[in-house]
Amino acid sequence: MTVKTETTIEADPTVPIIRLAREFAGTPEQLFRAHTDPRLFALWIGPSSLETRIDQWDARTGGTFRYVSSREGEEFAFRGCFHEIRPDRIVQTFTYEGDPDGVALNTLWFDDLGHGRARLRTQSLVESFEARDGWLRSGMETGVDQGYAKLEELITHDAV
Repeated sequence: MTVKTETTIEADPTVPIIRLAREFAGTPEQLFRAHTDPRLFALWIGPSSLETRIDQWDARTGGTFRYVSSREGEEFAFRGCFHEIRPDRIVQTFTYEGDPDGVALNTLWFDDLGHGRARLRTQSLVESFEARDGWLRSGMETGVDQGYAKLEELITHDAV
């Protein structure tokens, strides 16, 4: 299954993986910074209807993170560990605290396309096809598209 918005979302038919890809009018360095600087990350992550605060952020190999997104008194907390941080790739775990057993292994790649353009590719491996399909049914594409649109806006206005 492939969903095409500005971001391509693909479910692998053979393993419980979701792959995302999107091009940005920016550099790999800008995408990397937006994923490792907690102030920047909080500005773009998730749907436009949510505000995000960073509770813990240690973006280094072996570091951890926790952030909370909120809307009208409702909070959604996420946490994980940075397994590897390097300029072209981040490997991390990711857990929604509302489902503490649902740990994903995420890998992000920052590809230089030249001419001031970059591609962000992500891969999320979850524990089962049921979990993967639940993520896809959750409306995640709305948060992904709106978050990446905010990120594109930050890059376009040289805020990253």
